[in-house]
Amino acid sequence: MTMASTVSFSGSNYGLQVGDNRGQITTQFYVSENVSMDQACLRDLQTTNPRHDKDRIETAKGGLLKDAYNWILDHADFKRWRDQQQNQLLWINGDPGKGKTMLLCGIIDELTKFAPDTTTISFFFCQATDIRINHATAVLRGLIFMLVDQQPSLISHIRRQYDKAGKKVFEDVNAWEALSEILASILQDPLLQPTTYLIIDALDECSTGLDRLLELVAQKSSKYSHVKWIVSSRNWPAIEETLGTASQKTTLWLELNETSVAKAVATFIQYKVQKLTEKKKYNDETRYAVSQYLLSNAHGTFLWVALVCEKLATIPKRNVRKKLEEFPSGLDKLYKRMLDQIGDTDDAELCKSLLGVITTVYRPITLDELVSCIDLPEDVADDYESLEEIIRLCGSFLTLRGSIVSLVHQSAKDFLVREEAHKIFPGGEDMVHYSIFTKSLAAISKTLRRDIYSLVHPGYPINQVKQPDPDPLAAIRYACVYWVDHLNGCSPSKNTIEELQDSGLISIFFHNDYLHWLEALSLLRSLTEGVALILSLERLLKAVAENSQLLDRVQDAYRFILYHKVAIENHPLQVYASGLIFSPAGSITRIQFEIQEPAWIISRPTMEEGWSACLQTIEGHNAIVFSITFSHNSKLLASASYDHTIKVWDASSGQCLQTLDGHGSMVRSVTFSHDSKLLASASDDGTAKVWDTSSGHCLHTLEGRCGMVLSVAFSHDSKLLASASNDRTVKVWDSSSGQCLQTLKSHSAWINSVTFSHDSKLLASASDDGTAKVWDASSGQCLQTLEGHSASVNSVTFSHDSKLLASASYDGTVKVWDANSGQRLQTLEGRRASVVDGTVKVWDAGGGQCLRTLKSHSASVNSVTFSHDSKLLASASDDGTAKVWDASSGQCLQTLEGHSAIVNSVTFSHDSKLLASASYDRTVKVWDVSSGQRLRNLEGHSASVIDSTVKVWDASSGQCLPTLESHSASINSVTFSHDSKLLASASDDGTAKVWDASSGQCLQTLEGHSASVKLVTFSYDSKLLASASDDGTVKVWDASSGQCLQTLEGHGAIVRSVTFSHDYKLIASASNDGTIIVWDVSSGQCLQTLDGNSASVNLVTFSHDSKLLASASDDGTAKVWNASSGHCLRTLEGHSAMVLSVTFSHDSKLLASAS
Repeated sequence: MTMASTVSFSGSNYGLQVGDNRGQITTQFYVSENVSMDQACLRDLQTTNPRHDKDRIETAKGGLLKDAYNWILDHADFKRWRDQQQNQLLWINGDPGKGKTMLLCGIIDELTKFAPDTTTISFFFCQATDIRINHATAVLRGLIFMLVDQQPSLISHIRRQYDKAGKKVFEDVNAWEALSEILASILQDPLLQPTTYLIIDALDECSTGLDRLLELVAQKSSKYSHVKWIVSSRNWPAIEETLGTASQKTTLWLELNETSVAKAVATFIQYKVQKLTEKKKYNDETRYAVSQYLLSNAHGTFLWVALVCEKLATIPKRNVRKKLEEFPSGLDKLYKRMLDQIGDTDDAELCKSLLGVITTVYRPITLDELVSCIDLPEDVADDYESLEEIIRLCGSFLTLRGSIVSLVHQSAKDFLVREEAHKIFPGGEDMVHYSIFTKSLAAISKTLRRDIYSLVHPGYPINQVKQPDPDPLAAIRYACVYWVDHLNGCSPSKNTIEELQDSGLISIFFHNDYLHWLEALSLLRSLTEGVALILSLERLLKAVAENSQLLDRVQDAYRFILYHKVAIENHPLQVYASGLIFSPAGSITRIQFEIQEPAWIISRPTMEEGWSACLQTIEGHNAIVFSITFSHNSKLLASASYDHTIKVWDASSGQCLQTLDGHGSMVRSVTFSHDSKLLASASDDGTAKVWDTSSGHCLHTLEGRCGMVLSVAFSHDSKLLASASNDRTVKVWDSSSGQCLQTLKSHSAWINSVTFSHDSKLLASASDDGTAKVWDASSGQCLQTLEGHSASVNSVTFSHDSKLLASASYDGTVKVWDANSGQRLQTLEGRRASVVDGTVKVWDAGGGQCLRTLKSHSASVNSVTFSHDSKLLASASDDGTAKVWDASSGQCLQTLEGHSAIVNSVTFSHDSKLLASASYDRTVKVWDVSSGQRLRNLEGHSASVIDSTVKVWDASSGQCLPTLESHSASINSVTFSHDSKLLASASDDGTAKVWDASSGQCLQTLEGHSASVKLVTFSYDSKLLASASDDGTVKVWDASSGQCLQTLEGHGAIVRSVTFSHDYKLIASASNDGTIIVWDVSSGQCLQTLDGNSASVNLVTFSHDSKLLASASDDGTAKVWNASSGHCLRTLEGHSAMVLSVTFSHDSKLLASAS
């Protein structure tokens, strides 16, 4: 049904949806029937239906042949896994083409057929060539989907998180953690069927997050006796290593079952030859010849047989016997022969172009989408039969199922990219990316128009949109979502730089098609991807066109999509209505598309000239927000509320990542640890809680209070947590164990705030007794009582150099103190119990002279904080504003207005560029401290840096320069040469690589270690490179030639660290055997073996004058050694745990150690 409501326009109506004019301005929208939340939850969870994937795979491989997999059902290893309770995990591994996927399809069928009704079977097929199903998160989504689909009562485990965050719980940065928790919860459910099978095929094709997936399989398979797992993969050492930690694992090696596999392949050959005989009418001699040739050359590889039979089906029967010899044994040789045959056809160049595109795209694409991505002759582009003929010419590499084109197997892509890149990428892979980018933009421009689905009404809801037939977006679905990714895939060149100029293709796109594109993304349910694409494009532009008009346009486009995202996401045509009329009058996007504004709106709202400094208004709490804080990597934001919850947000997008429930009353304070891994909260329920930020789990509940906990703070080494209470005490806790270490008593009233200094040596507290106190954090001794306020002190904070302390009071003043002496340096004062007309007094710390007096806030100040460079100070006030001050001059630089109630907390991001404020108006606002616009984020890796790539970033712009891909396993270390021309990387694949730092070209692969390479380092003249390995050796290499000059043997265990002296005459190495060895660089001779540590030595470093050597050890000490004599000069004790790192100051006088 249709409903309408009259609205008036004002600043508080920003983002409203606008509908048709019926004599007055109205909002028109549609109210849909109640949709089952369970159905919506499952729909949002599903990325693919694994049952359909299984059917597709079986069809693509010519059907599932029972006699080809039956052997495994009688195999002793399979029976042991199936029948014995202590065998929970079966790992089937083998080389490409050995039939692992079809084995699993057969096992699934057999388990389904013969398992009792009390059995649940869930499975997932990874596919590296499809970005939608080649990552660990997709695997969990698929497994959970199938479990819940078969047993609907299990959906309650998903709904607990889904009801709080919606679809974002499956897609945001913490999706893996959330889905892992959901899966664990399901597996623990007593109502889960007594026997559950979880099956994952092709782990090696899980391109992103494989390490996490392997760890989950290893852990969960050993934990639940009623859950049995089967996984398959190639025989990769990294997979074997992690699965080897599973305590109840059985491994089935296909290479060790050669006889059984050969019999299965022979059965498959018999089946395929029979099909060929029926189709081609072979006589007995031909049939026998084909059968014998396949048996002699298959070598146990199903894929080889399938590819050869596919080609034989195209050869006239009279020529088959003489053509057989043209099919060499071995997949790579066969692929090479097939590619050579393609090269002999009239359509060779078109086929190679097609192979280049299909190898490059990020997912399988439809024929419609393919036409938009590739240059085709007109007679082929307009004739799909001709296009299908071209695809069939590439039949050994490509498959066409329905209208979807994809590679036949991951091994086909591996071969093309590894062996024949020069043929399918004649101009380089960059040029294929560039071609897809330009073709995509051309197709978008040609296709898109306003209201492409003929919805008519601006308020038409997305959940009622039905895809038209034919779909006008069919040809550009891929282009709309991936065009920027292909631009990113190009290395900087004349072509790409031209397109990023003011007159290039991208400028034309934003001039003509930007709003149409946003409408299309909304219809495709991909608007979130659009936000990421704009941010990615902005980073590119900052690198090549910092002062361009296009950059201004893109930044305005980003503000536009971020501001109106919710409205456009739910009502696609609002992009032309509320999106335009509620944008600032000076918005470039609004001005450009002014003609698209609804003509029936006669009186438009008066808007500000430009986008405000407020980047986002984050809504979600149901009551007052008491506290707000950034994580120390500036990626997360946490808020604490009267509604008893803490919410964790993505700082860039404003998405709610976690809602932390557990407190029994209002939460007054929240803070991150400095490694951003932990979160602490303080509540009126008398407890403080410590949470894991990634999973949202409550790790500790800290009890022992007689009243409310008002404030919490971590020390900067993240080891300690302080909590303040209305019981007049401060308690100091061990953050890892939850043990109370100290109770600090001295205040005579409630303690409102507590904070550590940034060197973790001091602790400060603010109290209703009108004082602030400074404590020794280790001993608990009260060092200073800061008196001077005439009312309660409600907030206290240290500057980031730990020299200053600021306190805010209900007497209307903020006071700045010398943290060591307790001397008052500045006062911001007012006329009543607030900073009314408030003055800031700035004093000369040495002479005590008052330099200037400043005035500003008109109500009480609730919070004050320094920026992390100690140059700025921010305050939050009851007057509804936050203010930013120059900490040295006391000048008020910004007054941030926008909250509609008291502002009670402010915090800077750790780069000092953003400020977040929390208010009684239930919102959190994020402000750009300087201009409110230009932000930088380094994004790109597909996992914590173990995605086997090295990324090089422009430190000032945040642009990702080259992505260096070549390693086949996790990368442990990366370092620049001291002249910045080279880059070296060390990997678990046993190699080190040397790269050209500017171009990203791999110059050398240094092979010789027999185990993982942990670390690489250059000599200070950049001519030599040293590598440290798990094989217990250090190798010295010529950085330019890659020649191994020395192999330094002497350690009895893993080498953890290696370093050159600054005069590059010596090398020092540190090992798990507890020793440091000093070597002569030129001869490789062992000069000194430094004993003295009782545990592993983690790091070793030379002083800058090369005279001293320092080491850090697991025995909790750092040691300083004479580099020439090897004498231990001193042992530095004081750390309570292992020492991980040491470094000298540049004058060699100071040493810092980290623990």
